[in-house]
Amino acid sequence: MREGLSLRIFQDSDLEYMKDWLYQDYVAKWYEHPLSWISEIAHRKDVYSWIHHFIVVYQGLPIGFCQYYEYRQSGEDWHGNVELEGTYSIDYLLGDRNYLGKGYGTDMVYLLINEISKQDRAIRIIVKPEEENKASCNTLLSAGFTYETESDLYLFCLK
Repeated sequence: MREGLSLRIFQDSDLEYMKDWLYQDYVAKWYEHPLSWISEIAHRKDVYSWIHHFIVVYQGLPIGFCQYYEYRQSGEDWHGNVELEGTYSIDYLLGDRNYLGKGYGTDMVYLLINEISKQDRAIRIIVKPEEENKASCNTLLSAGFTYETESDLYLFCLK
């Protein structure tokens, strides 16, 4: 794990970072509806309180965003044949272009895995990035996820 990299709980003042990051070409390509993301984060204390939002900080500077949630609460249905009980999912992005392609994404995912492992009911994490998003797919593999062909998703078992 990279020294000086950490997660901190998302604060209202971090919305400005998100507004900037979501419109960067390398982020907007995968986060197609920035206003929906901004609205979700703005409502993180009420409607979306079941999602845990974080800012990724490196040596005191915000460089990215990530979140995790109990998959069952999301209403999503891309889990294939993975059991719902104990299943979590994550989203993540590096907002600062200077940190792309240097392993920070993998370290960010490690930090998320660590946060989820603190949840008593957490058994596994599933993620389904777009197949074309090779950087994200490789990040997950580097962080210890396996690609499950049958369910067409990435899986990390905590227990």
